[in-house]
Amino acid sequence: MEANGYSDPFVKMCLKPDMGKKAKNKTQIKKKTLNPEFNEEFSYEIKHADLAKKTLDISVWDYDIGKSNDYIVENRGGCQLGISAKGERLKHWYECLKKKDKKIERWHTLLKENHDTSD
Repeated sequence: MEANGYSDPFVKMCLKPDMGKKAKNKTQIKKKTLNPEFNEEFSYEIKHADLAKKTLDISVWDYDIGKSNDYIVENRGGCQLGISAKGERLKHWYECLKKKDKKIERWHTLLKENHDTSD
């Protein structure tokens, strides 16, 4: 949260192990809000067999002009989907792998996790 009481959040997604620039995506920045809604869609070109070895790292950041962006934590801020995930996140990942040509949407609670801090 900024001094004005708001944040300028955006979401970063990275398919890991990293495949370079084509593995990274960012949403638009939502200015001056603590309750952003991101309704954006991203896709990755990857062989289905390779997807099982990947992890999708999703993290929420606060955009800062002139300095580095801040990772939003305080019990929320990120989510990882992949073979090493647990519970609902792992179920979601398996469903994506099973139904490769279908769009699978789920809500996940954001947690305080380690994320790539590079832009």
